[in-house]
Amino acid sequence: MSKQLKRSSTDKALMGVCGGIANFFEISSFVTRLIFFIFPALSVVYIILAYFLPEERSL
Repeated sequence: MSKQLKRSSTDKALMGVCGGIANFFEISSFVTRLIFFIFPALSVVYIILAYFLPEERSL
């Protein structure tokens, strides 16, 4: 099964984008949040991903 980038439904602070990226790359969600904090220009990317990424379904 191929892995897809999706917003996390469990590991989320705002929209689940950082949690989804962390799950996809198998890293800590703290690291992804730190990257978005250090590089505020990435906020545009965050907003785009929050709008277009589907949310994972929790079973």
